[in-house]
Amino acid sequence: MLKYVLRRFFYMLVTLWVIVTITFFLMKFLPGNPFGEAAAKLTPENLQILREQYGLDKPLWQQYLKYMGQVVQGDLGVSYQFPTRSVVSVIKSAYPASFELGLEALIFSVIIGLFLGIFAALRHNKIGDYSAMFIAIVGVSIPSFVIGPLLSYFVGVKLKWLPPGLWTTPEHRILPALALALGTIAILARMMRASMLEVAGQDYIKTARAKGLATVSIVGTHMIRNAILPVVTILGPIAVNVLTGTLVIEKIFSVPGIGYQFVSAILTNDYTMITGLTIFYAAILVVMMFLTDVIYGFVDPRIRLGRGR
Repeated sequence: MLKYVLRRFFYMLVTLWVIVTITFFLMKFLPGNPFGEAAAKLTPENLQILREQYGLDKPLWQQYLKYMGQVVQGDLGVSYQFPTRSVVSVIKSAYPASFELGLEALIFSVIIGLFLGIFAALRHNKIGDYSAMFIAIVGVSIPSFVIGPLLSYFVGVKLKWLPPGLWTTPEHRILPALALALGTIAILARMMRASMLEVAGQDYIKTARAKGLATVSIVGTHMIRNAILPVVTILGPIAVNVLTGTLVIEKIFSVPGIGYQFVSAILTNDYTMITGLTIFYAAILVVMMFLTDVIYGFVDPRIRLGRGR
């Protein structure tokens, strides 16, 4: 097991290095000026001073090595538009709101999605199955930029059951978390249902029923445990998606998260901020994928043994 974990950890580091490298060079080759509109008001001499201050006058390979050294030390650079703000400080101030929103959405997604999938499989081709899959189809079909305003308007403004926006009290968290979780609920429900139906047709399930085991015991001990393996595989990317929040949901519900900062950086051509936030998102994704692989290896030992050979 140790060799399996170390191998996955090495792959994670290589993936992070590739992402940082590609992101760095993509930003360098983008059109425009990293200093935005302020560059047009500066004299060539002052602009050259700024370039020297940020190390932009050096060859590209030297800039790359310097930046990689900073990233290894946890320094993602300083904003070009706002020199007093570092990328790390922006992440520290903005990410807690995004993480809180994503965590609540992830909890909603896992609980509701798995419940709907299991319920639909146990009520296969019955009204319960059709109802659960209808909810899943709605979640897949309607994008977040549509469901968000609908929830905010009808539930928040018309019915006044919950606050339609802002980010102050616990009640303000419910609508954006549900809007962010709806698509994930649909994915988990459909996958869990399909996996449960596949497991239900296996010989060991038929044997368990022939032995007279209680339905609760068969479902809990045999069906769910084996059916949940494919779901665990996709939990890594799904967790990253909801834990980092979405630009649309944060904008609709006025959530002061990292997505708002990302949009602002794009609008102002703040290349350092864009690069740093992209690396931050990518690092979360890669780490979650690593943890998913490790958890999957524990749940199903055949995975780590097969890959070891």
